[in-house]
Amino acid sequence: MKVYSDLTPSSGNSAVALGSFDGLHIGHKKVISSAVSGKEQGLVPTVLTFAQNPLTDLGGSAGGEIITREQKIDLLKDFGVEQLYILRFSAIKDLSSEEFVEQILMKVCHAKKVCCGFNFTFGCGGRGTSQTLSKICEERGIETQIAGAVLFDGEPVSSTRIRGLIANGDVDEAAQLLGRPYGYRSEVQHGRRIGHKLGTPTVNQAIPTDFVLPLFGVYASKVYFEGREYCGVTNVGVNPTVGVTCALAETWLPDYHGEDFYGKMIRVDLVKFLRPEVKFDGLPELKAAILKDGEHAREYLEKNGCSCK
Repeated sequence: MKVYSDLTPSSGNSAVALGSFDGLHIGHKKVISSAVSGKEQGLVPTVLTFAQNPLTDLGGSAGGEIITREQKIDLLKDFGVEQLYILRFSAIKDLSSEEFVEQILMKVCHAKKVCCGFNFTFGCGGRGTSQTLSKICEERGIETQIAGAVLFDGEPVSSTRIRGLIANGDVDEAAQLLGRPYGYRSEVQHGRRIGHKLGTPTVNQAIPTDFVLPLFGVYASKVYFEGREYCGVTNVGVNPTVGVTCALAETWLPDYHGEDFYGKMIRVDLVKFLRPEVKFDGLPELKAAILKDGEHAREYLEKNGCSCK
């Protein structure tokens, strides 16, 4: 997949999916699938999105990221996208609706088909809507497809809704809206080695600072390393029993007995909230709780078809 961070002209006529795609959830995938289907018409499946959520790029807050840039690129490639524009919102925000279509979609993307969601806005001040886009494109001979809302439990799927679920610990429901588990990939850090002393060594990671922070507590998790998938139990929080004051994710892999992970990039998916974070009276109680959490995590993952080792 070709990835551009500037206005490099498309390699050919394209079908373009437009949106911030800040979560790449099942609603976003519906829009992108329409563009990918353009390959049947000889068009290059293309996504035009932003390096940051437009609210963040303008100095505001979108409430936390759900995926990293690297995750977004990998997922879009898996979806069948062949060309990706990741632009700074500030670079095009002052274009009028007509200028956006003519200067970006036509001159840069060589778009013959444009796809967006029902609530898509664009152009200076966000004045253009999906209907505006359809009208402007029709006048210029460009096909437009507008995707309706994707519903889950009778309510539209949205990144805002997913952020709320993650913040409440409902990561299993968030996974249904995302079409995949919520997770992160970050470098393993040296910790205080309390887990080693207890016989339950943990993988210590910082959740990316700009991510939405999950509810503090213990989760059943899946851990991915060198092409293998492992059962994990992850504590997200400050670990009050041993006096840690900053938020960390500490993951124990009950069935892993290999080399240390220090300095390696490890992916962890949070699958199910098991219990809130608790301050125990001492390390023996903490060890007993960790072992029990490991049993619960393995039981949940096995019951739900996980192939973890």
